[in-house]
Amino acid sequence: MKKFKKILFLALMVAALSCLFCQPAFAISEEDVQAQVDAVGKETVSGNVLIWFMCAIGFLKVSQKIDSFMASLGVNVGHTGGSMLAEAMIAAKGIGGFKNFSSHHFGGGRSSSSTHVNASGGGGRGGAGFGAGFASGGLAGVIKRNVTNNAIKTATTPSDAKPSGLGGLVGGAAGGVGGHIYSSSVSKGGSFANNVIGSVATGNITQMGSITGEKAVEALHSYMGHTALGAGAENIPTYQNVEIGGGRITGTEVTPEHPEGIAFGMYHADQYVAPEGQYTTVHAVDGTAWYKQYAVDAVDKTPYMAPDGSIAYNESIVKKLPPTPKRKDKI
Repeated sequence: MKKFKKILFLALMVAALSCLFCQPAFAISEEDVQAQVDAVGKETVSGNVLIWFMCAIGFLKVSQKIDSFMASLGVNVGHTGGSMLAEAMIAAKGIGGFKNFSSHHFGGGRSSSSTHVNASGGGGRGGAGFGAGFASGGLAGVIKRNVTNNAIKTATTPSDAKPSGLGGLVGGAAGGVGGHIYSSSVSKGGSFANNVIGSVATGNITQMGSITGEKAVEALHSYMGHTALGAGAENIPTYQNVEIGGGRITGTEVTPEHPEGIAFGMYHADQYVAPEGQYTTVHAVDGTAWYKQYAVDAVDKTPYMAPDGSIAYNESIVKKLPPTPKRKDKI
């Protein structure tokens, strides 16, 4: 059987190479291609190619699901490819070549616009879509934004949340390709995870959400560069009750100096004015500057009814964060 497969494979390769190097009976020039594009419209041509590639990627994913299901039943099946990440990268590379061709031939030689998104400032320019229009940058841009959006969704979804709806069925509990990349990257303090964390940390909280719980603790260690130092690093603080989003990072920091923990607040320097009182400026691994303040002694007044019927107060000294500084876009 294996010998037959090898012979069949060689025969197909010979046929493919013969078709590739044979002189075509009907030659077609670039002028003919351009005339056809002008006849049906470049939007139609680009749209058809986009749909074709999306169908191809969908077929690959469905094939992998079927293979996994058959394997769980004990049925040996052929391997349909590597991971979806590898296939997505291959598809993106292929689309990149087509995009360059189409921008040159279909767009009159104009260069296509960049798909890079700077989501580190302006209070959430990334937004829910994390980029320009849906088809910006061709399918390569669509894939890149989908991977990034899945990573953001994974970061901002609580660990105990259960996937629901069609998105949970298709993407899986880990958020699809983007979720797997983020989970792997954040455990190593990688740049992909830190870019996602920075986008959420400086983004619009109503659009992008926030990172909370154990995910926020792990994210803060990665974002501040602690994770990349390795497990044996010394003088690394531990965090509790962390929340990341909207230009702010808050939580409780436990250090030898504060073994019981002390509340802290960090404010993105591009979005907030310098806070009042004592503060320091710290930098995350992506180069962003943050004003950092710790809780200070404050008088806490608890009202009670005095014997004469008047309102009196019990006073005590507690640790409280200073008032949140003003946002620059609110001044």
